[in-house]
Amino acid sequence: MHYLDFLAQIHERLAPPTYLEIGIRHGGSLALTKSVSVGIDPSYRLNHPLPEGVTLFRETSDDYFEREDPLEALDDRRIGLSFIDGLHLAEFALRDFVNVERHADWTSVIVFDDIFPADVEMAARDRQTWLWTGDVYKVMAILADHRPDLICLRVDTEPTGLLLVLGANPHSTVLADRYRKLAKAIDTPDPQPVPADVLARRGAVDPQRVLDAGFWDYLRRAREDPGLVRPIGLRRLRRRVRLDLRKLRL
Repeated sequence: MHYLDFLAQIHERLAPPTYLEIGIRHGGSLALTKSVSVGIDPSYRLNHPLPEGVTLFRETSDDYFEREDPLEALDDRRIGLSFIDGLHLAEFALRDFVNVERHADWTSVIVFDDIFPADVEMAARDRQTWLWTGDVYKVMAILADHRPDLICLRVDTEPTGLLLVLGANPHSTVLADRYRKLAKAIDTPDPQPVPADVLARRGAVDPQRVLDAGFWDYLRRAREDPGLVRPIGLRRLRRRVRLDLRKLRL
């Protein structure tokens, strides 16, 4: 399944009240939104018509999140769904995640693009190929090591895979506190040895089976329950995801 088809179905199933996208390029993914939305890209060139309710910012994501009120363009509502597809270097993708999570809820879904390079050349930090993932794949290991509280699902979409992150904690400072050290470790010279499990897409879930899972309905209902706080809601979500995966034999 192509990643745009998968993202379109996420919009349908999650029905997020707000959407934020980093790296809009030609607008193909941003055009899928059905919510009040923000698109951020310092050099976008649109060739897709965008629906009403979309506000564009021709600036870097760092500049955007330095605003006094980054949620103003979302009617001061927290980010329900986000798509991180900016500069394809892991430290930038990680920083985008930190900024997005700070303005999200535990019922939000955060999606990374380009987590599965096909080869070492595609994963180079210095772009060498037309289809380029950079080293965004490194974010998967960082989240696994430093944020085990999150639920991360690798999704086997074409052409370069997606990472779904569930259970955001806007109060967490773990990644922000460790960011400088992590960013320094990330910045290694090309050619970089890409882990075999990344090249082989091990652990990646069939996209249709993810879409058929029951946790989407749970996230929608939980979003409307102000009394369902993260610790309890996240435990239930984790249990539902495990049951979904087992039921769907993933």
